[in-house]
Amino acid sequence: MSYSFEYIDIILLAMIAGFIFLRLRGILGKKTGFEGKIPTQLEKEFQKIKVSSKPINEIFNEDAQQEFLKGAKIAYETIITDFSDSDNKLIKAKPLLSKKVYDEFKQALSERDEKGHFAEITFIGINSASIKEHKKVENNLEVTVSFESELITCVKDKEKKIISGDPEKVKSVSDTWTFSKDMRSNNPNWLLVDTIT
Repeated sequence: MSYSFEYIDIILLAMIAGFIFLRLRGILGKKTGFEGKIPTQLEKEFQKIKVSSKPINEIFNEDAQQEFLKGAKIAYETIITDFSDSDNKLIKAKPLLSKKVYDEFKQALSERDEKGHFAEITFIGINSASIKEHKKVENNLEVTVSFESELITCVKDKEKKIISGDPEKVKSVSDTWTFSKDMRSNNPNWLLVDTIT
């Protein structure tokens, strides 16, 4: 008789243990899928990806375009006057230029300096500036702007003899420039990435 009570005790204890196990599993849940640490290489790649859920026309709407054009006009005047002044150096314009455009401008200035030439410019003003195109290229927003401006410009040699241009004549100039901005960056500055004259 004492043996039958031992079996009942074991069965009763097993039922209690099973009940406790099921309750804990219901409360704590169970492991499913990958719950380890992401490898550092993948983590770096995920940090690079920043998807904007807004369409480009919402990000660069009419108000943003008008604000952009104000800054583009200032950048245009700054770059033109810095490129065309008599010191043959890019000082004020450098932060506004991509490396590619900076190198191209620097090369042109070096060639002008080697010949002993320098430019004289009077910036009259911008008659119009309009956005021709804006598009997303990878993580960058690129905006192409058409400028119509008026300048008095001439290039002189060391003896101040006029090589090209006319110091008395206002000249109309048409330029098409492309500016770019990294949409992931908090930096508000745009860079000039291409020029078509």
